[in-house]
Amino acid sequence: MTNARLPDEFATSSQTGPIAAYGLIGLEIAMLLSWSAGFIGTRFASDHAPISLILLWRSLMSGVLLLPIALYFGPKIRLRDAVEQAVIGAFAMAGYLAGFGLAIGLGVPTALVALITDMLPLAVAILSWPLLGQSLSSKQWLGTALGMSGVVLASAESLSFGSVEIWAYLLPGAGTLALAASTLLQRRFQSRDMPVYQSLCIQCLAAAAAFSIFAYHDGGVAPVLEPEFIGGVLWLVVVATFGAWTLYYVALKKSSPARVTAVLYASPPVTMIWAWAMFGEPMSWMMAAGLIVSLLGIVIVARG
Repeated sequence: MTNARLPDEFATSSQTGPIAAYGLIGLEIAMLLSWSAGFIGTRFASDHAPISLILLWRSLMSGVLLLPIALYFGPKIRLRDAVEQAVIGAFAMAGYLAGFGLAIGLGVPTALVALITDMLPLAVAILSWPLLGQSLSSKQWLGTALGMSGVVLASAESLSFGSVEIWAYLLPGAGTLALAASTLLQRRFQSRDMPVYQSLCIQCLAAAAAFSIFAYHDGGVAPVLEPEFIGGVLWLVVVATFGAWTLYYVALKKSSPARVTAVLYASPPVTMIWAWAMFGEPMSWMMAAGLIVSLLGIVIVARG
């Protein structure tokens, strides 16, 4: 492994020179669509293969494609750092993807899944007290209460849309908590400063190893050689994994973190409209009201 310089599109920079307003807006729209594409791609592929198989090949292809970059560019990967990131991948990434993937596969409305998984700032704030000893401010408690109330409001009507088991609505929340816990615990790891392209590669491969066990149990690990499955997995790898994260980091270079985060908060409404247009999933004023209330709570917590 060499210490070659990473290409500019992967490098971070603090330059904030003048940019065209329309160019920034276009970048933010592309980032928002690609962020929502993960939920839509999973929903599309779930009609053609088990969720465990979809997540296996999404993680495996992402990790394999990143592997040459992780090995060639940047610092040498130490064994201890690799083990730490593998643990995070097996616990956090596998738990997070499995949480929202299984919920979608079981029939939970895609927009509601996007809303619950987008509540990561709330989960981080809640877990900061037991894990880091950082208590929430009164404003953060208010935001948390609003966020949870919005989820209940958005979920209430969807419970009557089908025969989905109530426990299925807890899956995306459990996945989000797993990701939040690993995010906080990662601060204690020596590998916390590892470049993103290296840590993401290791985490994807570790998640693929975890998903292979469940995929084997569900019928096998071989891919489904159908256009729908192949297209769905490629969509998740190229658009939802590489596209979303690349645009996210480019946006951080061009704008402020507060603005980028605010843009991503619009992911659940976009997902709701997208799922309604493509799959005919229910969309109502009650769900829209719940989305608005939850997003308001998330913004309050994040700013706190």
